[in-house]
Amino acid sequence: MSTPSGRENLHHHNLHHHVARMSGRDTHEAHRVATSLELLFDLTFVISFGLAASHFAHALAEGHYAAGLLGFGFASFAICWAWTNFSWFSSAYDTDDWVFRLMTMAQMVGVLVLAIGLPRMFASLEDHDGRIDNSIIVAGYVIMRFVMMLQWLRASRQDPARRRACLTYAIAIPVAQVGWIAQMFSDLSANATLGFVCVLVLIEQIGPAVAERVNGGTPWHAHHIAERYSLFAIIALGEGLVGTVASLSAVVGNQGWTLDAMLVCMAGVGLTFGIWWTYQLLPSARILHEHRNRVFVWAYIQMLICSTTVAMGAALHVAAYYLGHEANISAFATLLVTAIAVGTLLILLYTLHYYLIRKVDRFHIWLLLLTTAILAAAILAALAGIGMSLCLCILALAPVVTIVGYEWKGHLHQAASVAP
Repeated sequence: MSTPSGRENLHHHNLHHHVARMSGRDTHEAHRVATSLELLFDLTFVISFGLAASHFAHALAEGHYAAGLLGFGFASFAICWAWTNFSWFSSAYDTDDWVFRLMTMAQMVGVLVLAIGLPRMFASLEDHDGRIDNSIIVAGYVIMRFVMMLQWLRASRQDPARRRACLTYAIAIPVAQVGWIAQMFSDLSANATLGFVCVLVLIEQIGPAVAERVNGGTPWHAHHIAERYSLFAIIALGEGLVGTVASLSAVVGNQGWTLDAMLVCMAGVGLTFGIWWTYQLLPSARILHEHRNRVFVWAYIQMLICSTTVAMGAALHVAAYYLGHEANISAFATLLVTAIAVGTLLILLYTLHYYLIRKVDRFHIWLLLLTTAILAAAILAALAGIGMSLCLCILALAPVVTIVGYEWKGHLHQAASVAP
């Protein structure tokens, strides 16, 4: 009787999901891509980002800028950090056995609990009673983090070579969670709560930075991580399309299918597509594969990029409120919040590109100056009383500058910069 080949053994293994040893994935594994379970997990964040963007847009449309920014900032951190921790663990230790699958399902429950708490938190910020009600958000967050702690404990037991790194993660998580639970049951003022949250956020971020410096860290896969963040950015970009549909509905509802409706549709889709194209120009996978030590700053900037992308979608929703005569802010303020989101997003993308390449490109300076001019033109157009739909079209040209510049000369500069 012949013995099965390696390919047949692998095929046989994929027919079941028995418990597998968490020995760590191969950092040079070929054709490593996101799994269907990771994509299913991501769907819960579509809901979370949608709720956060919707309430942020409502706050901005009412002119509650401070409350909106504070609420969106807290929600963005909770959402992005929860996704980040799962994705990095999965990149290093995804066994796809029944234990890993059920643990992932438990984390999805936590994400949905967090999402349910977002409306209450935003409402408490707008009530002006001096308290922030983030109890449900924290409860969902603690559920996710507790399950993640169990995952790291399992990895520490089954991967002796990286035991210390995994235990560092497992210890850092409950330290922060004790603080989150204490904050949830405390009766602190808004300012005290904000200060406490900042300390806890710092503790959360110190844990991975320390763990990845112990015994070489964990075996995360550079190309897999880059793809995961790219998919996360697409989830964030989905809010741009949601805002576009809301704006288009407002115009069609008031005027029917007019030129304004076409312009709004072109502007919203064009802006979202342009940001997607610009994001894809980052040489993340290749650089991270060669320089794994650059991953922490890269990952933190990625969190800001995803949050700002969602904020851009929320700003487009504010434009929908204005076009539907439901906003309490002016056309200038409406366009300004959108331009700030777009401008900040493009600056973050250039910052991340510079951090990866580590070289200043004078050509980028010219591109940024031209982009600034376009943003200023859109803002001045709104100040001059030009229609919102046309102002949005001008704004949609901002990422086009980078795209044209890259396709014209930028790709040559990038190729020379990353060449060995």
